[in-house]
Amino acid sequence: MSTATETSQRTDWRLTGQGYEFCNCAPGCGCNFGGFPTSPDGSCRAVVGNVIASGHCGDVDLSGVTAVAIVDWPKAIHEGGGKAVFVVAPETTEEQVGALSQIYTGQLGGMPWELLGGTFEVIGLVKTAIHLAGDGLNVSLTMDGIGKADGRYFANPVTGEQHKAHIVLPDGFIWTKGECGIGSFTAEAEGLSLTYNDSNWILYDFDWTNAT
Repeated sequence: MSTATETSQRTDWRLTGQGYEFCNCAPGCGCNFGGFPTSPDGSCRAVVGNVIASGHCGDVDLSGVTAVAIVDWPKAIHEGGGKAVFVVAPETTEEQVGALSQIYTGQLGGMPWELLGGTFEVIGLVKTAIHLAGDGLNVSLTMDGIGKADGRYFANPVTGEQHKAHIVLPDGFIWTKGECGIGSFTAEAEGLSLTYNDSNWILYDFDWTNAT
């Protein structure tokens, strides 16, 4: 990941698209409500995909880029100490990688990354094919040679029918409305190895920028 310069710190950026958040919390994710994970060991481990529909960083076009973060925080996110590996498709250019690295590590300011970027160390970048299949909460996110995340709707315990659940966070700084279901994920890259089943899975729209 690159080091910010005085010029790059002033670069404007904006990303809009859909986020695919799989973590080891109980469904709903306690971090969204009380700031602390509801995983069995109090850690926050996740696979999070960003499918960027429209975006730019300065004059670098980021539209159509998909980036996945594999992240391991030993405790709550705000307590820091995390490690992250980022995954992008092989066709992602070095200019796009450089722009995203500055955004995701918080070097350019703008929420949510000016807060999140300081909580983890980036330990690797992998280029491999990324596949997204399915509809709504019934999806699969696959990274060739690294792993996959599968999501599904909640099921009504009596009838087995699809049960929809939405979470609205008016003051949320990552997302403000998420569709919540059950997810499982496994990923191994650059020394990180995560495998969790029947844990939190949230689908959301994002609109992030450093514009004031």
